[in-house]
Amino acid sequence: MNINYETFTACRKIFDEKGIVLIFSEGRCINEWHLRPLMKGTARLAFSSWDENIPLEVLPVGINYSSFRRFGKNLFINFGEIISQKDFDLHEADGKKFQAFNQKLEHELHELVFEIDKKDISKQKQLLEKKPSLVSKILLFIPAVIGWLVHAPLFLPIRSFVIKRTRNNDHYDSITVAMLLFFYPLYLILLILIAILLTSNFYFLILIFALPFTAWSYVQVKGQLDN
Repeated sequence: MNINYETFTACRKIFDEKGIVLIFSEGRCINEWHLRPLMKGTARLAFSSWDENIPLEVLPVGINYSSFRRFGKNLFINFGEIISQKDFDLHEADGKKFQAFNQKLEHELHELVFEIDKKDISKQKQLLEKKPSLVSKILLFIPAVIGWLVHAPLFLPIRSFVIKRTRNNDHYDSITVAMLLFFYPLYLILLILIAILLTSNFYFLILIFALPFTAWSYVQVKGQLDN
């Protein structure tokens, strides 16, 4: 609880300086296209800021991902109507104020967050899939195949490791990205060093640009949904 108080104080200081804080009001990381019940933390922070005459405004945002386990996603960001202190009676009891705030925020977010059953593949394709053009598929096919072959020795072991470690939670994606951010530059350096040892010219310099390009090509043409 002490940490919460410290966090609220730090947030109010940012608000007082006209800064921005990103808050995930559901409070939990669950891999689903569904708005979960909202915690009271956002409401408490908002009213405590208004009590200190900080002109805080709350912008509801819905963030929707096309996939929870594929690297490279379609991201859909929807913005709602701003919530401000004029929308509430600040003299009401805390419980009523927090409930009113969450009801309004939930109403906004319901319009912004996709509601899709994991088994409803048709709706997933309709709302989440952005198919590349036929020309893009043709032009990127060979680089994409090369990208998969070259990067599989790095990606597949990391994926297998993270799947085992996140079997009981929904943090697979964030941990995978974090590991790739750390290991991918090292992997590129290793491949470039191998190329230097195998060639006596400067062709290895092409790898600095070619390898990331082949990885990007694969991301463009691969399947976009988890199923």
